[in-house]
Amino acid sequence: MKFGFVGAGAITEAMVTGFLGSKLELSQVIVSPRSAETAARLAARFSLVQIANDNQAVVDASDVLFLAVRPQVAEDVIKALRFRQGQSIVSVIAATDRSTIGSWIDQDVELTLAIPLPFVADGEGVTAIYPPSSRVASIFSATGGTVQCETKEEYDLLAVASSLMGTYFGILDRTTEWLISKGMPASKARAYIAPLFASLSHTASKSDQATFDNIRRKFSTKGGLNEQVFDDFYRKGGTKALTDALDRVYRRIQG
Repeated sequence: MKFGFVGAGAITEAMVTGFLGSKLELSQVIVSPRSAETAARLAARFSLVQIANDNQAVVDASDVLFLAVRPQVAEDVIKALRFRQGQSIVSVIAATDRSTIGSWIDQDVELTLAIPLPFVADGEGVTAIYPPSSRVASIFSATGGTVQCETKEEYDLLAVASSLMGTYFGILDRTTEWLISKGMPASKARAYIAPLFASLSHTASKSDQATFDNIRRKFSTKGGLNEQVFDDFYRKGGTKALTDALDRVYRRIQG
């Protein structure tokens, strides 16, 4: 099976790394020459990676084609290409709906939207796709896991949830800076905080608790420190600020 990538940015690099490090049976990976530095790095690292002469060569050679260009240039790039009827295409173009991309392709293809995150490079990513596709699901399941969305609404909501990544690292950063301000060496603060949050994420993904709130309660002794911090967060508007921010992202995605 041959994978092709139109666009060679950070997400393409993560996907190629994850796919070639997985158990997928690939004979070749073709990447576009655009973003030459990333393409050259992938070709130097993996023997199966070939840099195409242009984007059309990528389309022509691919069994599964990934569209990974920036949304600002997506229309011009896609409209300039010729696609095969029935071709399997996966779009990871942010905030660009399926009907719009389909109109640019102007061919009867199997088009799936996907939200791969950087963690697919390490085989630890969960990727939302729409509409459901057994073929695309099996591809991304090889790099961690897949959530197949039955509706565009489900897909958009998971796209909103993805916008929390920066906030997650922002919480780690503010907590680390607070520890440093109290006299803790930066190396020790980071060495403690990063594994702490990693363990919490592992607990959340493996827990059979009905809700995350049940896990929170389990980790919060009555009258204890964890309960105190969450109570402050809630009473001082933290949860409202979070849901308001998610609502704004949702409205942006909905256009």
